[in-house]
Amino acid sequence: MSIVVTGATGSLGRLVVEELLTRVPATELAVLVRSEEKAADLAARGIEVRVGDYDDPASLAGAFRAGDRVLLISGNELGRRVPQHTAVIEAAVAAGVAQLAYTGILGGPEADFELAAEHNTTERAILDSGLPYTFLRNGWYHENYTAQLPGVLEHGAVIGSAGDGRIASAARADYAAAAAAVLTGEGHLNRVYELSGDTAWSLSEYAAEVARQSGREVAYSELPGEAHLDVLTGAGVPEGFAAVIVDVDAAISRGRLAGTSGDLARLIGRPTTPVAEAITAALA
Repeated sequence: MSIVVTGATGSLGRLVVEELLTRVPATELAVLVRSEEKAADLAARGIEVRVGDYDDPASLAGAFRAGDRVLLISGNELGRRVPQHTAVIEAAVAAGVAQLAYTGILGGPEADFELAAEHNTTERAILDSGLPYTFLRNGWYHENYTAQLPGVLEHGAVIGSAGDGRIASAARADYAAAAAAVLTGEGHLNRVYELSGDTAWSLSEYAAEVARQSGREVAYSELPGEAHLDVLTGAGVPEGFAAVIVDVDAAISRGRLAGTSGDLARLIGRPTTPVAEAITAALA
């Protein structure tokens, strides 16, 4: 039996692996990746590397073993995730894994925006599979915003169409720690966790904090949805992805990413990382 992390060379996957290594020996871990070369550093640390491609179900035939605890990190190819996730689920069923944890989205079926649709379909497929499951419904990452700070500082504006909606984000590392906790602990089977930061904030508050820490003039610029879409596409964001961003902002305005259940802090045994701390790290 191993703890298996899919997508382990991605931003979240690597953090999950690092967190797991603080809890269990490397010999108890395995990673499922598309590229063996990209996981060479993990293999060098004693972690078993299994190669498989979500788009090639036959390649997943030996990806899992009976009794494995598996973390399915959701894919990042919008529009292709349902068949990709289904291939992993079917391979997990065939192998007889002991747990399938899945990184979905905050709110589950209540998340009524486009980005959530594939997550909700995946959750239903996992339930239909009969596998013991754990749903990790991740809220927004601080990094979704702090990664944009160079442009924010250049233009002196945080641009969006979320109104006064609030966002209970947390650091990617917080979500990784929660995943490690449910993969190594007991009592998490057939459970659903709504994971989010301890404190929700608005984009105007975020802009004010960036201004305070940077010493620069930064303000939130609220745009109508259509204008927001035009700004994003004008900046080179592909139209389909830009539409998703605008749709998420509309969801934020409806309060869909504001929930503060406390599940994340309870799982990781500490307060979640404040957004101000993430801004400080990004500005360093």
